[in-house]
Amino acid sequence: MISVVALYHFAPIADTAAVRGPLFAFCEARGIKGTLLLASEGINGTVAGSREALEELVAHIRSWDGFAAMEVKYSNAEAMPFGKLKVRLKREIVTMGVEGIDPRSDVGHYVDPADWNALISDPDTIVIDTRNDFEVQAGTFEGAINPETVSFRQFPAWFDAEAEKLRAEGKTPKFAMFCTGGIRCEKATAYVRAQGFEEVYHLKGGILKYLEQVPPEQSKWQGDCFVFDERELIGHGLELRKPLADKAA
Repeated sequence: MISVVALYHFAPIADTAAVRGPLFAFCEARGIKGTLLLASEGINGTVAGSREALEELVAHIRSWDGFAAMEVKYSNAEAMPFGKLKVRLKREIVTMGVEGIDPRSDVGHYVDPADWNALISDPDTIVIDTRNDFEVQAGTFEGAINPETVSFRQFPAWFDAEAEKLRAEGKTPKFAMFCTGGIRCEKATAYVRAQGFEEVYHLKGGILKYLEQVPPEQSKWQGDCFVFDERELIGHGLELRKPLADKAA
């Protein structure tokens, strides 16, 4: 059994080019494969290998200045889900394309998976799936709005149009937002708060943490969760589901 870890953290990295080489070498020496993204705002990625190797990697990154609280989520795969190792330099670790949005200074309120059901069951809460349309088609939470975006870059324009309607109706609702691992919500909630909305919440640890911690009989999740590796779909308990190609066959 191969272990997989999804990780991200917003913290400044002064010289990403200087970090890239040593980080690649650290992973390569331990047989780790997958993709890590580095930007001046932090790190994001999903990689796979032995559990021991991944725990060493997590400890290594958490030793960096400002990275001690890095979010990580472990799961398993029956075989190595990545073909090679990539450590890439980016402008953003999750691309929204809006200047000045900084989750380190302003972000939505975190909601633990155990408290998520109560929040999204409140009729005064607008629940938004911040993922792309093809991900939503695989599964989502009961009552969640699908913005039908092709890329995360489209989210700000979609929200601006929705916000205009709400303001015209004199409404100031609560927003509950979620994504796969939590990183897109960091920026999405920061953006929504920047537009003047105060009651903005997001699922801590994302869908993956919810599926790991909430029993199926208590769940408000419908369907499977798409992940960006060869596993493609996972379910409650982070169990491997059939890949999309197999489901379509």
